[in-house]
Amino acid sequence: MGVAPDTEHAGKPKGAQTCDPARILANIPGGAEDSVAGTTTHSASRASRASRTSRTSRASRRIRVIARVCGFLVLAVGLVAVPYVAYAIVVGVRSILVGRLHVDALDLTFLLTCAQALVSLANAVALIVFGVMLLRDQRRHAARWAYVLMAVTVAQGMLSLALQGLGFGVGLSLVQVVILVALAIALDPALLGERAVQRKLKRMDERDEYVEAKDAGMLGRDPSGKGYVELNVFNVFWLFVVGCVGGLFVEEVYHLIFFNEWQDRAGLMWGPFSPIYGFGVVILTMFLNRLWHANAALIFCASAVIGGAFEAFVAWFMQVAFGIVAWNYANDWLPLFGGRTSGKYMIFWGLAGLFWVRELLPWLLKFVNLIPWKWRYALTAVALAFMLVDIAVTLMALDCWYGRVAGLPQTSPVTRFFGEHFGDEVMRHRFQTMSINPQWSGRA
Repeated sequence: MGVAPDTEHAGKPKGAQTCDPARILANIPGGAEDSVAGTTTHSASRASRASRTSRTSRASRRIRVIARVCGFLVLAVGLVAVPYVAYAIVVGVRSILVGRLHVDALDLTFLLTCAQALVSLANAVALIVFGVMLLRDQRRHAARWAYVLMAVTVAQGMLSLALQGLGFGVGLSLVQVVILVALAIALDPALLGERAVQRKLKRMDERDEYVEAKDAGMLGRDPSGKGYVELNVFNVFWLFVVGCVGGLFVEEVYHLIFFNEWQDRAGLMWGPFSPIYGFGVVILTMFLNRLWHANAALIFCASAVIGGAFEAFVAWFMQVAFGIVAWNYANDWLPLFGGRTSGKYMIFWGLAGLFWVRELLPWLLKFVNLIPWKWRYALTAVALAFMLVDIAVTLMALDCWYGRVAGLPQTSPVTRFFGEHFGDEVMRHRFQTMSINPQWSGRA
């Protein structure tokens, strides 16, 4: 019986094989799907790299143009500011030497004015250096100089606040700091495309590190082991908040027990916050972070010196800026810096720092880390924004309070607003420990 011919092989020479791509790929380990997927992935990877390279190249050119434009403007400002400030200094010195201007060398206003002139000159010179680096496209060095300029600008703003109050000088310093922050971010040597990828990878790494640290009981701790707590934005901010609230509570309870009077000792317009304790906690943590396992006597002495110096500086700044005295320890044991601190309260700072590092910090770190991962960024951003607004409103209210007591014209919309909503009675009730006298300030 005949067999029907195989149509698939009909008409082909003997020994010829069918060239079927599916069968060939099927015999390759991994199969056709893996090969096609690998080819597709490789092509997509090449396309992604090419696209990313193109984006980063365009971003680099854009950053270079922006840097040079900013460099020209910054250099121009510096070149104008240096001779102007130098001329003002020379005129002032000549006026003193020829007798046209009589000053007391130990007068606070004179000392602050000299400091402001020197800081302004340093700021102008730094602007010239910064501008030259931008024009030469030395972005790495320019970014470092941006941070130097931030510190100088903050000092210039504080001196302007102490001498002229909240006005054009403080506003100009604030604008300069914002611009410097933006430039420092944009001038980072990492290009924009790489930075975007790095942000995503960093967020993934932070999530993995968070889970691993939580499982190991090291959440919030310094992974390098050099210090106790990791000094990141999240930890530092929430330690500041805890210090503001906890310090205020302890101070009010202390006053109630020893003076039999409940007194509101808040330091900000809104909320139960005393920023001196918040900043004190942050400063002590930063300085003592590497000493957390050191000898108790060393921690005590370091805390006493740091806390006492910080307390004296805050009291001095409040007096020269707003004519406000919130505490005076002239009658306590071993008064220092005109009663702005004393041996008694330096001992308190020493004990507080020792107790903080050895006992409270581990417990508070666990408390802060109760904030879930998914809420950390959002909650911290909202709380930080509120705190910054609270501090800004408090400074403006204190400045307007000073202006009213000093008899300065209250004609601007800002001063009228604060006069209506934060008048003298409101300020006295809110800041019950503060006494204000314009003659105590360092303003001209």
